[in-house]
Amino acid sequence: MTYLFLKYVHIISAIILFGTGLGSAFYKWMADRNGNIQNIAITNKHVVFADWLFTTPTVIIQPVTGIWMAHIIRLPITTDWLLISIILYFIAGVCWVPVVVLQIKMQKMSEQAVTNQTELPIQYWHYARVWFWLGVPAFLAMILVVLIMVFKHTFGMLS
Repeated sequence: MTYLFLKYVHIISAIILFGTGLGSAFYKWMADRNGNIQNIAITNKHVVFADWLFTTPTVIIQPVTGIWMAHIIRLPITTDWLLISIILYFIAGVCWVPVVVLQIKMQKMSEQAVTNQTELPIQYWHYARVWFWLGVPAFLAMILVVLIMVFKHTFGMLS
């Protein structure tokens, strides 16, 4: 594969990863705030599905294409901007894994509440808070990764 092709895949994958993450988080947060249990259950189902369909593949594609491009141009993995972006990506991933687990648990809880025609358990709202706060550092880390990728030369970092 050529460097340019990998770069296109890398950029498109980043857009999908970022867009799906932000969109899913927004719709889930809004559904939870609305309080309509049926809406919450449907939104949770869609958020979990979007993670499997879009986020999971892009989470894999990003480091594979990034490291492959670095290899093609013989860029050491220890290059400052590349190493910083890998560390930030790892931080985002450490936050994302428990978020996925929480989303699945919240999906099951909300579906059970709809089926049983009950309120959401207190545990659901605890999970929702943890889910939200894990998303903050993950989102900030991903913003920084994108900024580093785009402006690596501008900030005086090595290429």
